Amino acid sequence: MDTHFKEITLNATGAKQIIGEEEIQSLWSGYGSIVRIRLAGGNTNSVVAKHVRLPNQNKHPRGWNTDFSHQRKVKSYEVETIWYEKYAAQCNDLCKIPACLALEHKEDEVFMVLQDLDDIGYGGRLSSVSWTEIKSCLKWLANFHATYMGTNPEGLWQIGTYWHLDTRPDELAVLDDIALKNAAALIDDKLNKAQYLTLVHGDAKLANFCFSGDGKKVAAVDFQYVGGGCGMKDVAYFVGSCLYEEDCERLESDILDFYFKELKDAIQMQDSNIDVEDLETEWRNLYYYAWTDFHRFLKGWSPGHWKINDYSEKVSRRVLEEIKNNQ
Repeated sequence: MDTHFKEITLNATGAKQIIGEEEIQSLWSGYGSIVRIRLAGGNTNSVVAKHVRLPNQNKHPRGWNTDFSHQRKVKSYEVETIWYEKYAAQCNDLCKIPACLALEHKEDEVFMVLQDLDDIGYGGRLSSVSWTEIKSCLKWLANFHATYMGTNPEGLWQIGTYWHLDTRPDELAVLDDIALKNAAALIDDKLNKAQYLTLVHGDAKLANFCFSGDGKKVAAVDFQYVGGGCGMKDVAYFVGSCLYEEDCERLESDILDFYFKELKDAIQMQDSNIDVEDLETEWRNLYYYAWTDFHRFLKGWSPGHWKINDYSEKVSRRVLEEIKNNQ
């Protein structure tokens, strides 16, 4: 980290000096890194810096290194800066996110200084979850969706999620499931024209949630693909990120029942005039469209991926049959 970014960090935190740095992870396809910075002489022990450096030559681990892919990533970092500048302050403790302490652009670099969630009790990173942690994440999503219900995603992705159809022409072109390929635009249209739209996190996988010690509270990170959409996109993607297919099916009703209970509570707390029963009726059916939408992307992007399973195929066949019957 150069002197300029060190000064930004010290000014943002009031610390006297930086006493250590450790890389938490590199960013996808070599676009920079996320670093924990240890501090001394202030009120904060550490912060997390997200340092984006846009490469001239980018290498994608699965070979998707087209200019289209590069431009999508560039926009994703622009979106994340706008998210923190204009939207993030609306999140409360029920949809906790790290506070952004500083945000700087310098040529082809972006530097964000974020609150260290480990330092405030969200140090848990999980690769498997119990029902307790699932409920915590669903509650977070419900409160996030309620907070931004009806929000115009100006400056963000007009349609959120990193797998949105318009941003994934390469993956659609190689998709060999012809029925799903032919229905892709109809599925996308169905989701985009929902009566009830909100902001979606856009990458709400388990790895982007940070847990309290008992798993009952959670915060979320990584807002590169936040944008407009149906909240079911986040819910379906989250479930698929942490459960095996038999559990996706077995827990489906419990998951949706819990999410919608939390969503109704969150909307009512805001004294909104939204018809929560009507919203639930619409979104429950769109859960399967959202699941199929991601399944479409995955089958084109990585045909051998472990998430391509019998449950996903079953859900997709249900949606394709419904589309056929409605034509």
